Amino acid sequence: MYKKEYIGDNLDFNKNILNIQSYMLTSSVDITGVINSFSKINTKNILIHITSFMHNTVLVQNLKKELLLNFSSAKIVLLKHDDKAKTCLNIFTLDKNINSENISDDILHELYLDSGNKDISIKEYRNKLFSRYFTDHLTNLPNLYQLRKDLQDNEESGLVILNIDNFQTINNFYGFLVGDYVIEEVGKYLKEYIGNNDVYRLSGDEFAFVIEKSMGFYDLKEYLNKIYEDLKDIVINYQSTSIFVDFTVASTSDINNQNIFSKVSMALKYAKQMGLPFWIYEDRMNFEDEYERNLKLSSIVREAVINSKIIPYYQAIVDTKTSKIVKYECLARLIDSSDKILSPVLFIPIAKKIKVYNLVTKSIIDKSFKTFENSEFEFSVNLSIEDIISSEIFNFILQKLKTSKASSRVTFEILESDAIEDFKKVERFISEVKRYGAKIAIDDFGSGYSNFAYLTHMSADYIKIDGSLIKDMDIDKNAHIVVETIVEFAKKLGIKTIAEYVHSSIIMDKVKELGIDYAQGFYIDEPSLALES
Repeated sequence: MYKKEYIGDNLDFNKNILNIQSYMLTSSVDITGVINSFSKINTKNILIHITSFMHNTVLVQNLKKELLLNFSSAKIVLLKHDDKAKTCLNIFTLDKNINSENISDDILHELYLDSGNKDISIKEYRNKLFSRYFTDHLTNLPNLYQLRKDLQDNEESGLVILNIDNFQTINNFYGFLVGDYVIEEVGKYLKEYIGNNDVYRLSGDEFAFVIEKSMGFYDLKEYLNKIYEDLKDIVINYQSTSIFVDFTVASTSDINNQNIFSKVSMALKYAKQMGLPFWIYEDRMNFEDEYERNLKLSSIVREAVINSKIIPYYQAIVDTKTSKIVKYECLARLIDSSDKILSPVLFIPIAKKIKVYNLVTKSIIDKSFKTFENSEFEFSVNLSIEDIISSEIFNFILQKLKTSKASSRVTFEILESDAIEDFKKVERFISEVKRYGAKIAIDDFGSGYSNFAYLTHMSADYIKIDGSLIKDMDIDKNAHIVVETIVEFAKKLGIKTIAEYVHSSIIMDKVKELGIDYAQGFYIDEPSLALES
């Protein structure tokens, strides 16, 4: 039977402090023999270099897995070489007390102490050992640290960053081995396309390259457009599968290259958010000011959540037949440290970004229920689709309905401008809350994702007609027709209607004329902390 021969070098340095063993593998069959040959190593200070042509092979992945199982404390580094047939394994063990995070430095130090007896110079070895800090080991391209160094060395250079649009989908669908393969192939493709310029792999699905001199806006626009068109729909072939890859591109035309990486990154983020093929940063865009505002607002929102400064304001809703107040809408407001009132338009998006949105929702629900616990008035609380599909908020609401005397007087207003992708969860929410006497209103109907089919799915008790239609009914004939149609449709389904943004007596007369059941707006009442006595 053919037996694989392993090449092993045991080199002792400085009284057996440092030991190096080297092996060469060609298939996964070799792994067991290699592991057994050095399985008796008892030191915890182990540095392992796996060097191969590609990292996403079965051999490399299985070898890494077995090494981690047998030497859990070892530090494993993946390196690359040009030999497609062989995978090299170098094991460095250090027999002295060190900080495991500094094992590379300590091994290098031991090699330096004995460098006079070695064929390879310490300088060459040091460059090889530490090249990993400036090289992306998956693509063998220079990395972010090298890019920052190169940008510092050449202050007149420009920067272009490219992001793979659909990489997360590729990675999730095909798995990380295929994802790694795509990244490697994209790196090779970009290196060939860019030519003389260095291509850098930054992190995840981002690449970059440096242009020798920064360009003016229009020259740069033409240049980025060409890059986008040239790189559109490139195909990566993996076995029998063709994977299409597209990019979003960003750069800056700013002559001042200070903070160039941050500027281009902001331009890339903006292009991704807006679904644009590319974007060019200019100082007049004031992205930094927006980032600064968001950071300040994040602190204000966190502080308000901690100190219970997000509270409901109450706006009266009247019966159009009797002109009497019959219910209130509970509107979220934030009171900052200087007692300034902030609108939810400002703080809700920030609350979602910093992951305190659920706390805001629960706070408004809790305080609203307390206010109306012993009141005769009905009240409504706004919920987004995000709230409804959240198991945390769903369970919180059910618990509140089980224990509160106000359960039969609450209406949950579902924001109609939110797209509903999972009707089953929405229907389940509606069914559960109605068991306790709660009602459902469709908020902002007539805007956003307006769909009359929603009404048949959601068993709504009320339709709140969007204020953008109501406020212009007296001067916009089309708005008047749309509102009239909504009211007639709602009446046929037995659904009550509420007009928002009633700002004048003229609009109020129009609302009554169309037979809308309820009305709210500044003409009737402004939001306030207290209910009408």
